[in-house]
Amino acid sequence: MAEEHSIDSGKVRSVQRAMEILSLLTETHPSVTIREIVDRTGLAKTTVIRLVQTLEQNGLLWATSRGYTAGPGLWRWAHLAQRSWEVPPETRNLMRELAATYRETVNLYMTRDLNRVCVAQEEGPQALRHVVRVGDELPMWAGASSKVLLRDANSALLARVAAVSPWGREHADTLRTWVDEAAARGFATSAGEREPGLSAVAVPITGRSASVVAALCLSGPTLRFTPDRVAEFVEALQHAAAQLNEKGFDHPLAG
Repeated sequence: MAEEHSIDSGKVRSVQRAMEILSLLTETHPSVTIREIVDRTGLAKTTVIRLVQTLEQNGLLWATSRGYTAGPGLWRWAHLAQRSWEVPPETRNLMRELAATYRETVNLYMTRDLNRVCVAQEEGPQALRHVVRVGDELPMWAGASSKVLLRDANSALLARVAAVSPWGREHADTLRTWVDEAAARGFATSAGEREPGLSAVAVPITGRSASVVAALCLSGPTLRFTPDRVAEFVEALQHAAAQLNEKGFDHPLAG
């Protein structure tokens, strides 16, 4: 039994190391050499060569004259992930219209444990704007979207979110106040709670259910989020949310 556990642990460790190697590839660093992998992971060269060969055999890495880059296997997975995670066309069109009309970035967030995940985005056209990447996970302890997404959260979940915040477990009471206020008003706002100079307005998406499944959000520099503009944003977001709720909202994270 102990031997089986040791073998399983070794397999898990190999997977973790392989993922660590793949994570070295970025948009600004699209290829990596064996030497770079050794230096950046601290793994033995023999281990790196063995893992790289396995990744290459499975199409996850591709050898080039500059080193190893992402292989066709990752492209297949990326294509599958894109198709699985894409929001419906009507949702994308609504977000595009909001970004064009109000000239601020529009994000759609959903909950993943103690974080909120950006599942769709339309960037605002202004040079100074707020941008996160689709797939980015942000903390739930602050921000307009978090206040909306936590509407149905119980005390235990709020305590867990608060525990990982800069303020500790005592932040749970503040979270409850924020969430209750957002539920009563039907929207939430934030100003400089997570990042100084950044403001946001968010409304809930419920689809055809009674529970919040997503948060639709407009965000940008605080200096542009005047009271009058915030009122306009709220009205526009609530109108868009009503359309999405009427059509239903389908996404893997909502399941």
